[in-house]
Amino acid sequence: MTNTNDITIREATPDEIGILRHFEQGVIEAERPFDPTLRKDDIRYYDLENLITSDQSYLVVAEADGRLVGSGYARIEEAKPWLKHRNYAYLGFMYVVPEYRGRGINARIIGELKDWALSQDIRELRLEVYSPNTAAIQAYKKVGFSEHMLEMRAEI
Repeated sequence: MTNTNDITIREATPDEIGILRHFEQGVIEAERPFDPTLRKDDIRYYDLENLITSDQSYLVVAEADGRLVGSGYARIEEAKPWLKHRNYAYLGFMYVVPEYRGRGINARIIGELKDWALSQDIRELRLEVYSPNTAAIQAYKKVGFSEHMLEMRAEI
């Protein structure tokens, strides 16, 4: 078993896009049961190339046992004009390979993204999670997030 001290969190590189695309499909497959609006065919969520190269985002990977085992990004977003903060860091692409889950890797990734946001003078983090995904909600609460707003929808 890998110790959390044996996990390295670092910035992703362009030559890792292949494995990151695999992680992206893992995220999509995990979310399909929660979202009936997702198309059934192959889809992509992320512009990985831009997330790696933009100075407005920071895409990190977790490395253990000589392989990539997790990912996540922070992207600077402009806040609505009525909010007290001008910008916030939106977190996404939170993924850990199934056999490495439960080892604190997601918390380490979020910690790295939080440090990056602070270095960009950002003091607000936001993310989205499906309301029935109680495991993810509990994991995010454990690292300091709280429920804020519930988005609702109706198919007509």
